[in-house]
Amino acid sequence: MWKDHVIAFLEENRGLVVLLFCLPASFIFNLILSLRTQLHRAIFGSPKLHDQRVSDIQKQVQKWNRMPKDERKLLCTSRPNWMSLSTTFFRKDQCHRINIDLFDILELDEERLTVRVEPMVTVGEITKYLIPKGYTLAVTLEIADATLGGLAMGTGMTTHSHKVGLYHENVVSYEVVLADGSLVKASATENEDLYAVLPWSHGSLAFLVALTLKIVKVKPYIKMTYIPVKSMQGYCDMIRTVSGDDGEYPTSDYVEATIYSKNEAVLMVGDYSDLNPSLPVNHVSRWYKPWFYKYVEGFLSKGKHTELIPLREYLLRHNRAIFWVVESMIPFGNNPLFRLLFGWLLPPKPAFLKFTTTPGVRNFTFTKQVFQDIVLPIRKLEEQIEKSEELFDAYPLLVYPCRVYDRGDHSSQLKPPNKEYLVEGTNYAMYNDLGIYGVPGFVKRKEKYNPVSAMRSMEKFTRDVGGFSFLYADIFMTREEFEEMFDLTLYEVVRKKYGAEGAFPHLYDKVKPEIDVFEIGRQCEIK
Repeated sequence: MWKDHVIAFLEENRGLVVLLFCLPASFIFNLILSLRTQLHRAIFGSPKLHDQRVSDIQKQVQKWNRMPKDERKLLCTSRPNWMSLSTTFFRKDQCHRINIDLFDILELDEERLTVRVEPMVTVGEITKYLIPKGYTLAVTLEIADATLGGLAMGTGMTTHSHKVGLYHENVVSYEVVLADGSLVKASATENEDLYAVLPWSHGSLAFLVALTLKIVKVKPYIKMTYIPVKSMQGYCDMIRTVSGDDGEYPTSDYVEATIYSKNEAVLMVGDYSDLNPSLPVNHVSRWYKPWFYKYVEGFLSKGKHTELIPLREYLLRHNRAIFWVVESMIPFGNNPLFRLLFGWLLPPKPAFLKFTTTPGVRNFTFTKQVFQDIVLPIRKLEEQIEKSEELFDAYPLLVYPCRVYDRGDHSSQLKPPNKEYLVEGTNYAMYNDLGIYGVPGFVKRKEKYNPVSAMRSMEKFTRDVGGFSFLYADIFMTREEFEEMFDLTLYEVVRKKYGAEGAFPHLYDKVKPEIDVFEIGRQCEIK
């Protein structure tokens, strides 16, 4: 009985618990991790030592190959689960773990507009390195702790993707160690089949040891215009127009929308800019500033507005509040007094949150929250919003337009866009990321809510319209449904050709939740 009272108290006062324990502990945790990484780099880190570090990885894999076959476990990296941004907890304890300590930026090629990096370099680190030199990645995720290698194996998108496509479209080459210990390079002209399926493979084919990424020239500021729209049809049509779905080449460098209710949204269009004395400069990432999505919401009443945002602060604008996920942890987190006194502690580090996740906490977040990024045809935007409200009733919603290219049948895990979605005169369709994060309205109102049936309905809708899920988040599909959403034809061929079969976990096994989602669904129905 007393346990029920304690749990009820913690649930009702979660913000206070996070403030008094999680934020200070997260800060100390991150400080220790940062010191450890800096010490490691000081001792072992140097671009000149990259080849030696890769050779050490090859030796580990070769040692595994010399083990008796009946003693070999499947291969995976030794990086702890809690260090990844995935919501799942893959059972690495059941695998043979290989140390992959690769943290360096290796080479900037300003002539070819590329940067070569080791996989553990983070978004925060690469933006600090590139932006002072006048560049940024073609696709820069908004979360500073995301690693460039993790994104390469799992892919992603950002608000520049309406011009350049998904993250993997901007990877020039991958350097990987195969299951036999050999080092190979994969690009559009070398080991092309491996190059095509490494994205979305989530470490199920080889060990990534370096990658070369496209960069773009930039200016120090983003000229940002906020456009409030108070009708679903109005903001959906406007998003499609500015993203280029009508066949006109998009003029804005960055495009996104935040939907606050079915009939209210703020569209944001941004362009690279130098300092302009006639425009205000907004340092959106400073600790005392309002959370970005809350600041944007104000324009629903204030009207259209234009300002300058320093480029790196724009790219990481959602980092402090982890979009709007922190609000479910700290309901008073956007209060001006809280921001002034404690805002510098935000965000709670995702690694710390995963490190301290117990089975009970995992079950709680799984059943009481939703955290999904789903990629859907932008011409179905109205239907997406209706379906999301029906199943989750969770706002705000994030919308990032993105090109999805038609590379032909069986060319990768992504199926080609339906012909009806193709932008006229091009080989791509305009899709969008629909970001659904937070506590469903049904949970807030303490109404009956089954997260499994809700997400399975959303996944079916996604398959029916030709969309796909990002696989860092929990999936609720059977293997048959998974293979209906994704085309694994070439993936299976590559697994056998490059020796991954029997050496690395299968993609579905790597990304499926470690908990029995169907049993959770049954228990929710009983309750």
